[in-house]
Amino acid sequence: MLVSSLPSPVVLIEESRLLRNLDDMAARAESEGVALRPHTKTHKSVDLARMQLDRGATGITVAKVGEAEVFAAAGFDDIRLAYVTLGADKWNRLMKLEDDGVLVSFCVDTPEGARAVAAHYRDEGRSARVLLEIDAGYHRCGMRWDAPGLAAFARELEELDGLTLIGILTHAGNAYYGPQAEGESRADALRRASRDERDRMLDVAVRLAEAGVIPAPAASAGTSSDSGQMASDDSSGSHSGFEISIGSTPSLRYFENVTRGGFRITEIRPGNYVFHDATQVGLGVAPHANCALTVRATVISKHRNPDGGERLFLDAGKKVLTSDGAFGHEGYGVLLYNERDMSPLPHHVISALSEEHGWLSVRGGSTLSVGDTVRIIPNHACVVVNTQRYLYLVDGEDVLDTWAVSAQGRVV
Repeated sequence: MLVSSLPSPVVLIEESRLLRNLDDMAARAESEGVALRPHTKTHKSVDLARMQLDRGATGITVAKVGEAEVFAAAGFDDIRLAYVTLGADKWNRLMKLEDDGVLVSFCVDTPEGARAVAAHYRDEGRSARVLLEIDAGYHRCGMRWDAPGLAAFARELEELDGLTLIGILTHAGNAYYGPQAEGESRADALRRASRDERDRMLDVAVRLAEAGVIPAPAASAGTSSDSGQMASDDSSGSHSGFEISIGSTPSLRYFENVTRGGFRITEIRPGNYVFHDATQVGLGVAPHANCALTVRATVISKHRNPDGGERLFLDAGKKVLTSDGAFGHEGYGVLLYNERDMSPLPHHVISALSEEHGWLSVRGGSTLSVGDTVRIIPNHACVVVNTQRYLYLVDGEDVLDTWAVSAQGRVV
């Protein structure tokens, strides 16, 4: 089958770019001595998740219980919900997965939520494996890394019947903000976000050990100095069994593991890295040439504006491309001049989206005509995937495979 025979709009994955992205992250995890637990919300594909396990992933991450159920049914047996999970229905479904042999863990971040989890699991004669979610700078869910009551809360988690505290977890969504100070480059912004995420999580672990909530690791050479600098020491590790889980695709761009007080980061959970998108390009995480996922769309209408410019309309609107913006980029996706070398088409901006239409603005005349097909790097690949039932793995113009979006629409 050829790409040209597929209906439009359609979402394509270039195999060579996908494999390079998978291998690059696996190599980074190995070099920094951390477990790789990729977040599957990006692709929601059993086929792609199996490729990640084949390349060394130790388990998978999901956001919702429904996603966990899909992957468990496909044979995945180590699933972490990087999400504060509340509600008897959800807990009962997770316990059913455990009964089927799946190792399940999820997040708590408030005393009220933790006590509710503990009571429910205790009444069932069970103990939930939980991670304390930490707000390391994104200010979404999680207890602030510097909160005065953090150690007391963690101690309560340790003492609650019905809970087993196995670690701490954060998501550096603030890495998506880009430069925050005058003169700060994109690379400097990513380095700052990565350092903050890592250092704040290690500081939390040290505080918990100093408070006696968790055992302190054996003394090692890789400890904090008076200046606060941290020495790398590959021979030392975090407290056995206590996990320190971090990771977003941009914050991992410059991630370097270090040791503080004997603790090290134990796990990373990137998601978007498998595809990359216009957001990652804008942040400086990856070039256009590393973007494995594109949308193939068709020009369905073309009109001249009074000012001499042209407006064209594509058959891919909000329901495919998403209305998310992208840091450092104008419009709702990058229109490609040549999908082989992934170079953007100059002067063409996807300036607006309606449900079924992409509004393409062109200064001057466009070389595109009605009936032409184009490739687009979307602003946010994760959202695009969830709109689709199938993804098509391709090699240039050859369609290699059809992958179901196995967990599409699983929002609970």
